[in-house]
Amino acid sequence: MECSLVSVLRILLVYPLFHNLVTISGQHIPAVGLFTFGDSSFDAGNKKFLTSASLPQNFWPYGKSRDDPKGKFSDGKIVPDFIAKFMGIPHDLPPALKPGADVSRGASFAVGSASILGSPKDSLTLNQQVRKFNQMISNWKVDYIQKSVFMISIGMEDYYNFTKNNPNAEVSAQQAFVTSVTNRLKSDINLLYSSGASKFVVQLLAPLGCLPIARQEFKTGNDCYEKLNDLAKQHNAKIGPMLNEMAVTKPDFQFTVFDFYNVILRRTQRNMNYRFSVTNISCCGVGSHNAYGCGLPNVHSKLCEYQRSYLYFDARHNTEKAQEAFAHLIFGADPNVIQPMNVRELIVYPVNEPMREFWEDPMEEKLSLVHDVEVDPSGSIYLV
Repeated sequence: MECSLVSVLRILLVYPLFHNLVTISGQHIPAVGLFTFGDSSFDAGNKKFLTSASLPQNFWPYGKSRDDPKGKFSDGKIVPDFIAKFMGIPHDLPPALKPGADVSRGASFAVGSASILGSPKDSLTLNQQVRKFNQMISNWKVDYIQKSVFMISIGMEDYYNFTKNNPNAEVSAQQAFVTSVTNRLKSDINLLYSSGASKFVVQLLAPLGCLPIARQEFKTGNDCYEKLNDLAKQHNAKIGPMLNEMAVTKPDFQFTVFDFYNVILRRTQRNMNYRFSVTNISCCGVGSHNAYGCGLPNVHSKLCEYQRSYLYFDARHNTEKAQEAFAHLIFGADPNVIQPMNVRELIVYPVNEPMREFWEDPMEEKLSLVHDVEVDPSGSIYLV
């Protein structure tokens, strides 16, 4: 009963925030920049400038909701586009690699197929993206960079490829791989910090085993592929403590963490609460979960009748409807979703001022709400 009351109170407190979000977005906040790094989730169209090959995301039905394919992995806009709008940026976030792009308010350095440890020739690792930013750094003043927002979403390719190449990897090998990925991520964030960035938004990994491509390739049917989910959870568990440590040792380092894992999981498990009719199959593609071939000219892909009822547009990427919802959560949601502050609060937080709040493990918070915790001999936890 107590937990239910807490949930109701949170809903009542959060509702006014979302109710007024459209009117407050982009207002009464400094006119700063937005810079994004990562993989296809944040790619604003960079990949086509790295290869001469025809890319499916440059053609219909990508961009279907706006009838204008722009190299983005969605039926329309993606999360950074909406965040840019909320920040008062008058246009979608441009791809940094596009010649002549207006990068005065920031740019996307993210590239499809990007990873942390190593990427294909037609992509860029996170480290290479940061180095590209440094090559262009003369476009922005030092204090502008310091006040701007740096968003990172990457790691999906690392863990997906590791699982495909090592289907029977032992726990120790999985842990070692997660450590190598997160250590390199920390190094790349430090490189951005040394370039003048101070405000970071790091998106946790989604439940990768629930992606339509994972369900299809690993033949799980209606179930998620838990080996991939376990890797994502191990990765995510390291991010908050890592950023806490960086904020303590670097007084002007500010950050927040978006809990993308649980945001997706809730929409997968309680889909109708979020008005998604289909959460395990792609809107576009072929196969048991429509998880292959969207946009490829030699593949007769199926296309759903109404993409706004789908959580996923293609094998790995969400529909525009979902992306807009995620952007609202990132920009103005409560600590259940993004902590220790939302992006609007991060923008207005004074530069060079140490953080007063830090990331907290949500599991520890849940346990603290319970009067008693009983652990049986097998190690299972029962909330009494």
